[in-house]
Amino acid sequence: MPHDTDPFADLFGKLPDPRTRSSAGDGAGPSAGRDAPSEPRADARGTEPASAPTAQTPASAEAPLTRRQARRAPDAGAESPVRPDAPRSTTTPGESGSAPTPSITRPPATPSRGTAAAASSAAASSSSATADQPVRAARSSASTATLEDLFARESAVDEAGPSPRTPRRRRRVGMWIALALVLLVVGGVAAGGLWVWNTYETQIRAVMGWEEPKDYEPGLANGEAFVTIASGDSGGPISQSLFEAGVTKTPGAFYDYLIATAQNPPFQPGVYALQRQMTSEAALEALLNPENKMEDSAQLPEGLTVEQSLGRLADGTGIPLEEFEAAVADPSAYGVEADTLEGWLFPATYTFDPGTTAPQVIQRLVDRTVQSLDSAGVPVEDREEILTIASIIQREARFEADMQKVSRVIQNRLDPTNQETFGLLQMDSTAQYGYGEMHAGSASTSAEAQFDDNPWNTYVRTGLPVGPIANPGDVAIAAALNPADGDWLYFVTVNLDSGETVFTNNLADHNAAVSQWQAWCRDNPDSGC
Repeated sequence: MPHDTDPFADLFGKLPDPRTRSSAGDGAGPSAGRDAPSEPRADARGTEPASAPTAQTPASAEAPLTRRQARRAPDAGAESPVRPDAPRSTTTPGESGSAPTPSITRPPATPSRGTAAAASSAAASSSSATADQPVRAARSSASTATLEDLFARESAVDEAGPSPRTPRRRRRVGMWIALALVLLVVGGVAAGGLWVWNTYETQIRAVMGWEEPKDYEPGLANGEAFVTIASGDSGGPISQSLFEAGVTKTPGAFYDYLIATAQNPPFQPGVYALQRQMTSEAALEALLNPENKMEDSAQLPEGLTVEQSLGRLADGTGIPLEEFEAAVADPSAYGVEADTLEGWLFPATYTFDPGTTAPQVIQRLVDRTVQSLDSAGVPVEDREEILTIASIIQREARFEADMQKVSRVIQNRLDPTNQETFGLLQMDSTAQYGYGEMHAGSASTSAEAQFDDNPWNTYVRTGLPVGPIANPGDVAIAAALNPADGDWLYFVTVNLDSGETVFTNNLADHNAAVSQWQAWCRDNPDSGC
């Protein structure tokens, strides 16, 4: 392309010639720096620069920084912070012979190759460079001020410290309140879950499939247990007897097995030797095996009445029931000063020699009761009273662990200081015995029995009943002599299958326990409520 038609030829012609650079002088004349032209040139508009640097221009007069110098300015370490609102100089060069005052104070530029940066900048003579000087200075000032101002603000924040916050004590109180609310919610959920579980455990287990097996697993049989089958006993009573003897796991396991297998075998009265923790199938097989029947033997469990005991004695020994009934007609014949032998036929398993008579059998049982009373240290004159208390304990407590608590309830209610509140012992077992419904198959007392006026009914008569209501064992006798420590005044068995009993010292808690028992009875209508 011809030179005269090249649009950039004139531009290239205006660029400084690097060959015109010279070594730095003493600073009196124009600088020959790389950005300074060898001679003044017209600006892009063809006009001469308004003011060209002369030899009298002070070397210290500071020219605008290049962009590279402006970027390096913050790293050079200014002596004083640059603020955007710093005052600007209004003096122009050459006015009153003073040097132009820069708008921003900077440290002297570091000389390079013996040439001062200020002198090199002052050598610029083009009008465009002079016209651009305020713009470049403004850009450099804004850029530098922004960075330094940022650091200045951060430093001010560090010196001022963290912003004020909520006082520590207030935060601590808030934390405790939050923790209390969490504990309240968790406690409420736990209490509610516990109540639901205690009330509806059977239904929950059934729905979730968590029901425990009703029967023992095969291979667990151990030890020895004696079970008595009385005349006329069917699957239900036998199932209960097996459970009480520790043969089966639950009261209804044996009966449920008979129903499931559609069996109704003819059971023979007598005492049978079995093992503990047997399956219902193995227990049935043992009861039907004549070799397991003990001849001339009788088993009397705790809590039986005289009437029930005589039937078992007749079945075990083969002696007619009438002979036993005649033998107990006169208690004095056995040294008992009472109207009946109720409470004096000690519960145990007995084996008699062939030819033993009914009076001999009765004497042996009475002697065993005297032995137990003497071993417990009961005075002769207190025997009847201790047997009366022990018989109530035996009928009311489901477990040996609860017998001492029941004994304490009896003592607390008999305490003269509580007579104004209660006045009556109010034991269901005494009302049932006096009315003749002791073994009616229900744990509840009928209204007729509760208000029947007889010498044994503690709902009607004050103090203890006139005599024992059943045959107590050794543990019940010991509990009558040594009640537990406590202020209980009420108790109720809330689960007839497990025997769980709740003891309370006020009527409100007792009524809540009664409601729990009633709910259990509604859910288990065939469990003897």
